[in-house]
Amino acid sequence: MIRFGRWIRAAEGIMAGKEIAVKKYVVRLSVEEREQLESLVRKGKGPARRMLKARILLKADVSENGPGWSDNKIIAALDTSASMVYRVRKQLVEEGFESVLSRKQRATPAVARIFDGEKEAKLIALACSKPPKGRARWTLRLLESKVVELGIVDHASDSTIGRTLKKTVSSRIAASAGSSRRRPTAPS
Repeated sequence: MIRFGRWIRAAEGIMAGKEIAVKKYVVRLSVEEREQLESLVRKGKGPARRMLKARILLKADVSENGPGWSDNKIIAALDTSASMVYRVRKQLVEEGFESVLSRKQRATPAVARIFDGEKEAKLIALACSKPPKGRARWTLRLLESKVVELGIVDHASDSTIGRTLKKTVSSRIAASAGSSRRRPTAPS
């Protein structure tokens, strides 16, 4: 019996002396993989999600060294969801051990960059040019309005301009924007 959106155990079986449910994605860890996961959990350093995935794999392992816990027991012990346990099992079987512990990189950034290399170069050139008449220096707000006026970008905030200029060492605002360079000291 299959219900959409829910994972239901089909039948119970006994494997390697441990009670397990017949599953589509069975976790069998090698000795090296198990040692790596135990070391990761023992140290306790790293992202929480990676630690949770490591604990799930250790508990779900049906090899000779693993406890082979059922999903319900893992969910209760680790205070996680059934879908998380299912996804970790599936990812291990389909993508491999390393992909479970590492984050998947996004294909595209969450927000497209406003200043690419060419536009950034124009902004830097503008910031290094003479300020408008009646001004001692360029402010971020002046630069913001000028890049839109010149058609370099459609829109940009003063904080985006500041971040872009702060990245460059030749920036005139770098010293005032919190950027600091180590000053050489005389050997003692």
